Amino acid sequence: MALLTRIKGPRDLDRLSPEQLDQLAAEIRTFLVDEVSKTGGHLGPNLGVVELTIALHRVFESPKDKVLWDTGHQSYVHKLLTGRQDFTRLKMKGGLSGYPARAESEHDVIENSHASTVLGWADGLAKANEVLGKDDAVVAVIGDGALTGGMAWEALNNIAVAKDRPLVIVVNDNERSYAPTIGGLANHLATLRTTDGYERFLARGKEFLERTPVVGRPLYETLHGAKKGLKDFIAPQGMFEDLGLKYVGPIDGHDIEALESALQRAKRFGGPVIVHCLTEKGRGYQPALADEADRFHAVGKIHPDTGLPIASSGVDWTSVFGEEMVKLGKEREDVVAITAAMLQPVGLDKFAKAFPDRVYDVGIAEQHGAVSAAGLATGGLHPVFAVYATFLNRAFDQVLMDVALHKCGVTFVLDRAGVTGTDGASHNGMWDMSILQCVPTLRIAAPRDADQVRAQLREAVQVEDAPTVVRFSKGAVGPAVKAVGKAGGMDILRRPVTDVARPDVLLVSVGALAPMCLEIAELLDAQGISSTVVDPRWVKPVDEAMAPLAEQHRVVVTVEDNSRAGGVGSAVAQALRDADVDVPLRDFGIPPRFLDHASRKEVMAEIGLTAPDIARQVTGLVARIDGRLERAAAEVARD
Repeated sequence: MALLTRIKGPRDLDRLSPEQLDQLAAEIRTFLVDEVSKTGGHLGPNLGVVELTIALHRVFESPKDKVLWDTGHQSYVHKLLTGRQDFTRLKMKGGLSGYPARAESEHDVIENSHASTVLGWADGLAKANEVLGKDDAVVAVIGDGALTGGMAWEALNNIAVAKDRPLVIVVNDNERSYAPTIGGLANHLATLRTTDGYERFLARGKEFLERTPVVGRPLYETLHGAKKGLKDFIAPQGMFEDLGLKYVGPIDGHDIEALESALQRAKRFGGPVIVHCLTEKGRGYQPALADEADRFHAVGKIHPDTGLPIASSGVDWTSVFGEEMVKLGKEREDVVAITAAMLQPVGLDKFAKAFPDRVYDVGIAEQHGAVSAAGLATGGLHPVFAVYATFLNRAFDQVLMDVALHKCGVTFVLDRAGVTGTDGASHNGMWDMSILQCVPTLRIAAPRDADQVRAQLREAVQVEDAPTVVRFSKGAVGPAVKAVGKAGGMDILRRPVTDVARPDVLLVSVGALAPMCLEIAELLDAQGISSTVVDPRWVKPVDEAMAPLAEQHRVVVTVEDNSRAGGVGSAVAQALRDADVDVPLRDFGIPPRFLDHASRKEVMAEIGLTAPDIARQVTGLVARIDGRLERAAAEVARD
């Protein structure tokens, strides 16, 4: 790593020769494979942007010039070139974030790792430069996958209006998001990739004409400014130019000299320019190139030589859902699946293999996916739209106004719900049960184990007149948690150990937190506090049996892996008020703040969402209630 260790900032790149730049690129790839294999992370995307990132930092002067990354998972090389070369705790508490992070470096501008937003950011920054009279360059790096998102095209529509407002858009075209990019845009980009005739034609023409005395140069300039018809005939990049955007490319994204030349031209242009770069996801690492599913988009800890995982964490929630979907598909021909460019990560790859004509990849377009699902349901099918919980935030209006308002039977399956940890603030699925509470008729299931994932998915797809939601956690699914009884539609997981007329605490356990709630009950029992543990199964609407069950207890405690603001605890409290049940309620959940990256266990400990922390607070609550009762009794006795 002779060269890489000498790079402390982007300007250190300026003094390197072309040969040294190639050596640096090789060193970076070796570093990425060695380090990311130890920690896990986004490997394939970063291997693909090594030369592109080097060229960007040689041409532009970060942090004065703003280099923006969409979605940010390809920013590891950017981190290395801006002085952050300690990857030993990548995505771990106290280590580097897996995405750009303002707290880490002045070179990081945006850190929201949801796709398709960067062009909106760039548009706003370019407008700010214009108003304030700044000459800072604004560069937005966006993948072809992220370009499938509607927000990207809304931004392009606005960017194209200002012909003299400088803004450089770098399209990192590797034909993939997680998986191969799909749709009409992908087809257009494929045409551009395979048609380099225009640039080759101009290059040859320039060489010939510049040897022609007197008239050669003027003729070349005329040819270079030829009307779009000629350019479309040779290379059909017209889609971008029809929007009013200057187009440069396609450029070999692994040729630093060619990249720098294209970026310099774009920088000088003085208006919005698209630089179309062709890159190879996973470049330089054969195990990644051999992975047809996603080119090692994101990996856990792996053997660097083979790319094989070091250890298996067991059966995970996602695979349980995926297998049950295949069974449902065999039983019901009306069940279809939707994914937003994440077929494999959300567990729909097996369904797609079994029923290729019944799965729809809409690209990174959750809003469109939700509305399309409404159309599918209206047409007589039952769509299951599987998406990460944090990404459903983007389609709230469509869930509300298109699916729910129209009474469409659509099932939304939310993977990675609750605290996910290592991917940081934007990937924790901690808002869904809050934002969906206000959607009329919508029902939310929170399975506690694999058996309940299967059962509640089947219950969800039986609903044909309203949207349903099934949410589950990230990672390995634990052992089954058996019910010992029923209360309405709810499962009772534990009754008081001793027979008491009125138990102290009703513990309302939400989803995967059932084992924690059972542990809380044991800790309370050791303090002489009796408790009942109940799993609502369907947390919206609140089961009608909840209020009478709560009335039989002295205190109600809800425990959820969702924001406390407007979550299940709030819904239960409202249900008790509506039923005139005056029982103290304490809700435990995620505080309404953004959570730094760390392991799930570390995050849960930091926010106090652990069995000992909750048991200690509940013990104090019961003690205070007992104290008040004793004081009240003493006052009555004195009177």
